[in-house]
Amino acid sequence: MNALQGKVAIVTGGASGIGRATAELFAAEAAAVVIADLADASELAARIVATGGRAVAVRADVSDEADCARVVATAVERFGGLHVLFNNAGIIRRTTALDIEPDEWDRVMAVNVKSVYLMCRHAIPAMTSGGSIVNTGSGWGLKGGGNALSYCASKAAVVNMTRALAIDHAAAGIRVNSVNPGDTDTPMLRDEARQLSAEWASFAAEAADRPMGRAGRPEEIASAVLFLASDASSYVTGSALVVDGGGLA
Repeated sequence: MNALQGKVAIVTGGASGIGRATAELFAAEAAAVVIADLADASELAARIVATGGRAVAVRADVSDEADCARVVATAVERFGGLHVLFNNAGIIRRTTALDIEPDEWDRVMAVNVKSVYLMCRHAIPAMTSGGSIVNTGSGWGLKGGGNALSYCASKAAVVNMTRALAIDHAAAGIRVNSVNPGDTDTPMLRDEARQLSAEWASFAAEAADRPMGRAGRPEEIASAVLFLASDASSYVTGSALVVDGGGLA
């Protein structure tokens, strides 16, 4: 229960879903956690502190450089450094090239791709003793999917940007990997059903159509992120870890 003892971690998109589960797990593994999200994560941070952990919530739009700099500065000023960055903030628009508006396309790219660049731009100089960066990709970053053009494009960019970052910063002792979930029971998955005007029961059944016969749980993805963030993966960098119940297989 101390895999991140002495570490300081940032989790973006940490107010709900995979980000929330990861922030809770990081704190349970003895990390000090900065939870960054456009939504209010103060309740989560307070609950972590009340159970003996260390956490602070920061309201931030991680597609904005000033906000990214502020999130990193909070980690350094409040907890004395930075060792782990989990770039998890993301959005999805279930549209084709014919029905996505240019401003929607730009917003998906800003939140899903630009935010990874901006957070890394400010976090890497703060990782003075090395560190681990984990980026949330997707199974749809490794293969195509229907009615999700901008999301597929953005997550493919994240997967390959991860490889480039791993090459550039290995000499500084910084490992960079992506975790690529399949359908996971989060608020975003339920929002997809709403966007497609799909009845939840049938949408959930489709999400479960994989060898393990079910969608993932946020805590299962968080466990994979912990592996990549911790010294248990000390010789792993530039990888795209698929966590999808066998869906891509």
